[in-house]
Amino acid sequence: MEQEKTILLASPRGFCAGVQRAINLVENALQQYGTPIYVRHEIVHNKHVIENLKQKGAVFVENIEDIPPHSVVIFSAHGVGKDVESEAQERGLTIIDATCPLVEKVHRQIQQYAIQNMEIIVIGKASHPEIIGTLGQIPQYKKIHVVQNKDDIEKISITPDTAVGFVTQTTLSVDDTAELITLLKEKFPQIKGLQTKDICYATTNRQKAVKQASNGCDIFLVIGSKNSSNSKQLKEVALKSGAKEAFLIDDASEIDWQKIDFCKTIGISAGASAPEHLVTELIKNFQSRYHKINIRNIIIAEEKVNFKF
Repeated sequence: MEQEKTILLASPRGFCAGVQRAINLVENALQQYGTPIYVRHEIVHNKHVIENLKQKGAVFVENIEDIPPHSVVIFSAHGVGKDVESEAQERGLTIIDATCPLVEKVHRQIQQYAIQNMEIIVIGKASHPEIIGTLGQIPQYKKIHVVQNKDDIEKISITPDTAVGFVTQTTLSVDDTAELITLLKEKFPQIKGLQTKDICYATTNRQKAVKQASNGCDIFLVIGSKNSSNSKQLKEVALKSGAKEAFLIDDASEIDWQKIDFCKTIGISAGASAPEHLVTELIKNFQSRYHKINIRNIIIAEEKVNFKF
């Protein structure tokens, strides 16, 4: 007798306002300027989104020098440094900036710290495009430290009376980031920074939803590409919050259905750069394979944020 399967569908999930804005900017540019439109770095980290835009005429490059002079270039949602902007201007490119407004908020904050000649601590992964772009806002500034864990914080040597400010990458684990901020405040009692709630509403909401939906799951599936930081964090949150197993998948084709056969409760979410149609297709796959499916929506917030483009 077939076992009934319960799907716990975490919400919010999928596209955030910053991702939707970035994709809209590329599609509008294609309509306005025709093809090709050049995009510096992946507009968002999702292979399905990138392939779809490539088919429409977008060309993705990592270096400005690979773009013909006087072309149209779009900067990705992760943001870019001042050197990239200058190089694009020197080539006579028409620039469309798709940087997420919440990342721009971090850019303004770090610039303000530099104007005040403060020591700056950046919580994040030094190799991530968002952090590269953030550091690139003050390329010649020397009083800056990138930290990813407790050990990095302990290595910072700043006198107690020094003015210190911090910013964070927007796609990190909310809980882990909060712990690092606590450590920073213990070490530097006068440190200044944005409120945790200002880091990124979408990151916070998606992680909270996964945390609530994952407890007791036999398996948790996160739809998102392997280079998506926020999607990888959702997988880690699921494991820390009670899921026996968790997997990051690009789409339903990557599922090990033999493993699913033995699962009773399955959690599902999608990273902020993953389109909702991938979730719909995943659920249809479940419904075609199993006759007894009970879908429960785990809703922790209703998002109404929209960014102009």
